[in-house]
Amino acid sequence: MLFFALQAGPADKVDQRTAEAFARLYEEFLPKVFHYFSYRILDTQLAEDLTSAVFEKALAKFKGYNASKASFSTWVFTIARNTLIDHFRVEGRRRTSNLDAAAEPTDGSPSPEEAVVKDEERRRLLACIARLPETEQEIITLKFGAGMTNRQIAGLLGLGESNVGVILYRAVRKLRNSFGEVGS
Repeated sequence: MLFFALQAGPADKVDQRTAEAFARLYEEFLPKVFHYFSYRILDTQLAEDLTSAVFEKALAKFKGYNASKASFSTWVFTIARNTLIDHFRVEGRRRTSNLDAAAEPTDGSPSPEEAVVKDEERRRLLACIARLPETEQEIITLKFGAGMTNRQIAGLLGLGESNVGVILYRAVRKLRNSFGEVGS
């Protein structure tokens, strides 16, 4: 998985309490941010790189973070969303596969056949998600990729909580209907 060192260079002084507070938040939100990216990007290494970039940006701006303006999850996922938007803007929506990951040993991992089936299902799901409107893609990704609540998503996107629930319900229904169509 991905590791991020909390080391301050001579130019950026990070006191011990700030580093400890950030480290706790980092440990809590790292898996959520990574899953957020993995719902939108097929390449695991790229998802790890983007996750790392998010926490680098967050650490650099952490002294300016104001908990009275937004929760940490809202703040860090705003950084994550902007990082993803920047990535798509620069790279486009190219999907790449990491061939090195396929060659890794399988210590207790699923069989090659199971891995292929799982990978194909994931590709089909990502293709279905990509066909949704951008708002629905974002809500699906935040809900299931990042594990956020409807209230957190609503705060992040500036929508009503019930509106998020309705959009989520409709998007999941669309995904169910289109999942069988893709790859058939």
